[in-house]
Amino acid sequence: MASTLVNMAIDRYFSIVDSISDPRVKEWPLMDSPIPTFLMVITYLYIVTYLGPKVMANRKPFKLNNVLVLYNAGQVIFSLGMLWEHLMSGWFMDYSYQCQPVDYSYNPTALRMANLCWWYYISKLTEFIDTVFFVLRKKDNQISFLHLYHHSLTPLETWFCVKFLAGGHGTFSNLINNMVHVIMYFYYMMSAMGPQYQKYLWWKKHLTTIQLLQFTLVFFHSAQVLIYDCGYPKLVATFLLAHSVIFFVLFFDFYQQAYKKDKQIKAKEQ
Repeated sequence: MASTLVNMAIDRYFSIVDSISDPRVKEWPLMDSPIPTFLMVITYLYIVTYLGPKVMANRKPFKLNNVLVLYNAGQVIFSLGMLWEHLMSGWFMDYSYQCQPVDYSYNPTALRMANLCWWYYISKLTEFIDTVFFVLRKKDNQISFLHLYHHSLTPLETWFCVKFLAGGHGTFSNLINNMVHVIMYFYYMMSAMGPQYQKYLWWKKHLTTIQLLQFTLVFFHSAQVLIYDCGYPKLVATFLLAHSVIFFVLFFDFYQQAYKKDKQIKAKEQ
């Protein structure tokens, strides 16, 4: 009896999801169910918060400079590619910056944006490696609540967006995020290239300022959907508003803490 009820509930779930999800992405890898993504997030958190630190406890940190240069260079290229695709799939062409509905048609441009949304989701899974490198290098102080919150939440968010909203107004935040990531991973790449490049990294603290600007832009851009009705879900826009506020607060707190620390270090040096 219990198994029958469970099967009925599962069938009901898939029936509801199929009725409101984007039919174009149904057969795409990892899009059938959120469970694989959820399990990947749980596995990631287990590895970087427990298993990894435990394995590295009595080991020396790995020197991964060359690997980091290659990885961050790859992320710069990946982000640049997605940035270009965001522009060519709509934001440079015919998307409205005021309010843009999702085009669920099989129009080549609409499919191009939907495909891009899937690759953007994949990019969030690749970013798990950021934290793995912290663990291997024993940079546990960099595995903060903000870092874990960001890296565990975004894969789930982007899965939802691909499944139900592969395009439209919400992809503006992806566009801005790609811009930020080009700058951020370029900084990380140069930082890994050695101390001789440190003199070119004077703009480190401005990275967080750029991220704060990112969330500010997303906030005001999302707020327009609550004023103008173009068919884009207002509930999703409200979520984007809350999302940008939460991240702004977390990043602003990080900025304040890091800036105070830098001032204290400079004061001691003087």
